[in-house]
Amino acid sequence: MKRFLGVLAVLMCVPCAARADVDLSTDTSDPLFILRDDEILSETGLSYGHDILRLGQALSYGLNDRLSVTGRVHYQFDFADDADGFSSIDLGGVYRMARAGDNNARLISDVIAGFRFAGSKRVRTPWYADSSYYAGLRFGRQWAGVSLAATIKSTWVFDEHRGMSYIDFIPESYFRIDDIWRVGGGFTFRKSTDPHYDQEWLNLKMVAQFGRTQYIGHFDYEFEHEEAQIGARVNILF
Repeated sequence: MKRFLGVLAVLMCVPCAARADVDLSTDTSDPLFILRDDEILSETGLSYGHDILRLGQALSYGLNDRLSVTGRVHYQFDFADDADGFSSIDLGGVYRMARAGDNNARLISDVIAGFRFAGSKRVRTPWYADSSYYAGLRFGRQWAGVSLAATIKSTWVFDEHRGMSYIDFIPESYFRIDDIWRVGGGFTFRKSTDPHYDQEWLNLKMVAQFGRTQYIGHFDYEFEHEEAQIGARVNILF
């Protein structure tokens, strides 16, 4: 626990030097970003780790300034086994309960919920073979140069062999360095009813923004099983 508490303290400190005059409504990598009315966000990504190449595509639509819905699909190629196939198809949504202007503390809060359809029976965890459901709360605050957020989310997995539930606590910090470059870091602490699936992830990302398009590179490390993952994503806001 001590090895990542120090990292967490660094990530969650507010750097007064972080400054930028940017349009927060187009910063799609911000952990507190939400779509506006009739906007569409496309997120296309790939990642590699633990001998698995994962491809993902997500489309989100803003029903209004507070509510958005998202559909995601993931496919994986397993180079160490025969666990190739669709690992999950997700449907979810975000509802903004409080915007910054709704309270004196300028705190933002969201409710998140969704479910994941069954994927291929051959795929390996952390993508589960049968359906799962999740719900949670995200809250935080945005400044011109930095956003701080935290999410607590509970997931229920329905599977004949790997049925379980777990809770994720995810603190995040995100810094806008200038008009183009941003960096972000966070930590995912997962506690499961099956201790084998307890996880402690460090997540780091670098973002370059050009207009309404973002190019993201990320590195993720899981301490419990000492696994690393690298990846890239392209976000396009329509």
